[in-house]
Amino acid sequence: MKNFRNFCVIAHIDHGKSTLSDRLLEFTQTISERKMKDQALDDMDIERERGITIKSHAIQLYYNHSDGEQYTFNLIDTPGHVDFSYEVSRSIAACEGALLLVDASQGIQAQTISNLYLAIEHDLEIIPVLNKVDMESAMIDEVSDQIIDLIGCDKEDIVLASGKTGIGIQDIMNAVVDRIPAPEGKLDAPLQALIFDSEFNQYRGVIAYFRIMNGVMRKGDQVRFVNTEADYIADEIGVMQMDNIPQKKLEAGNVGYIITGIKTSKEIKVGDTITLTENQCVEGIHGFEDVKPMVFAGMFPIENEHYEDLRDSLEKLQLNDASLVFEPETSEALGFGFRCGFLGMLHLEIIQERLSREFDQEVISTIPNVTYFAKTKKAGAEKFIVRTPSDFPDPGILDFVEEPFIIAQIITKPEYIGSIMTLCMEKRGTIEKQTYLSTERVELTFYLPLAEIVFDFYDRLKSITRGYASFDYAPLEYRKSNLVKLDMLLNGDSVDALSALVHKDKAQAFGRKICKRLKELLPRQQFKIAIQASIGSQVVARETISALRKDVTAKCYGGDISRKRKLLEKQKKGKKKMRQIGNVEVPQKAFIQVLKLDE
Repeated sequence: MKNFRNFCVIAHIDHGKSTLSDRLLEFTQTISERKMKDQALDDMDIERERGITIKSHAIQLYYNHSDGEQYTFNLIDTPGHVDFSYEVSRSIAACEGALLLVDASQGIQAQTISNLYLAIEHDLEIIPVLNKVDMESAMIDEVSDQIIDLIGCDKEDIVLASGKTGIGIQDIMNAVVDRIPAPEGKLDAPLQALIFDSEFNQYRGVIAYFRIMNGVMRKGDQVRFVNTEADYIADEIGVMQMDNIPQKKLEAGNVGYIITGIKTSKEIKVGDTITLTENQCVEGIHGFEDVKPMVFAGMFPIENEHYEDLRDSLEKLQLNDASLVFEPETSEALGFGFRCGFLGMLHLEIIQERLSREFDQEVISTIPNVTYFAKTKKAGAEKFIVRTPSDFPDPGILDFVEEPFIIAQIITKPEYIGSIMTLCMEKRGTIEKQTYLSTERVELTFYLPLAEIVFDFYDRLKSITRGYASFDYAPLEYRKSNLVKLDMLLNGDSVDALSALVHKDKAQAFGRKICKRLKELLPRQQFKIAIQASIGSQVVARETISALRKDVTAKCYGGDISRKRKLLEKQKKGKKKMRQIGNVEVPQKAFIQVLKLDE
């Protein structure tokens, strides 16, 4: 075990984690020059197209140190976007050290600090790496001072590197050997292994990735998953390189994979402990917390008969992305579907994209919202959770409603402070503190309602600061708020899929927006359609789609006007009758388009 090193690479988005990982793979000859490509560890098309890491990726490297010893490195490359921070927390639970990457041209950004705190909570050894030092815009001394202030290290502890040109790779390797402690564990103790990731393979079933804390695992052992209390045979165990390499046995300190022939996703849980059936460990490993979804949206299949296929697809996707949560839901307008919880809007977008690409499932998603708490005026009533607008109590019996607030951390240049404050106040935020990290960088801390940052906050922040602001947030608490349920009515009938919970001050503007969008999208009928947004019985916005009219007087050329009037009256009665029996059909395309309010 003394020659093992388990570490992850953490950083803000776009600071060069995947590029640096590519150089480490090349340096240790884990991947041949012929097979080398950019973002070698990112195996999803969507990761390559967007240039971001969505999944953490584990790989084993072998390094011959100058002391003549060969060391085995288990490296985990992690995502940098705030929406995928759960991937980072799971990777950190399986490591003893972390490479903290900071872009020399951009300096410390919000997610850098957030990931650093995660690593410190788990007592990881931090190796600060200043990346992209070969760029003309690199501010080596200034950013080094920022790192020293943040971590409290010496200037000599910072490794200068470039993921693009390979500068400093040897220094990083030596730092990993010298500074990250070897894993601790007892070989003679009962097997104890933490599952930190899993995926579904259509030929092999579920593949679970684990880190062995104590004991030894052998091929053919009968293993038990502690939380689900299910027993299986270890059909195949091994280590992860560019391909999975089967092994006869794995010992404490190592990271590997196990295939047991499990075909259903419910039988395995990320965060569970693997032990032996005959020689069980006393208790499971306390790894990482359960995920807390931030944003909820309904997902419905376009055709109702695809409901079971969508359930299977979501279960398989959940294996690969443990931060996705879902439960069944029904809607009058959209039929049977699922209420899904996400860590943010990018996460929601990626899940929709992956359902389409990997499982051929096209879905309609409802207006995203967050979880609220409400209490009614009934004697002895307790607070209850409001997940969808249909759960919201009638205004007449509502006592109060509480919405989730977050503490938001924005790091930017001083010239953008005014624009950011205007944006945050428009989103019902209050400034908590303002700290100058240097003459060129300021950290702003705001309290904001989570519902206000769900839609377009991050995009608008980037545009008003020309990309110079970095944003991170953490849940704070629930606070009382003046929220109302906004119903959308078509000819007096409520469309539950378009209902939303909004702040009273913003309800009218939001309702007007949806009414205008629906007027553009709904096809005209042979009768007039009234589109209304209402709060309870009060209509706050309205648009009207005029009826398609046939010219019934076309055959009357000349003659008495009373003939024309008679025909028009007859038509009027027919329209009235048609309106009473005619239903307004909302096409599926309209549901998808109306939700893109920010466009």
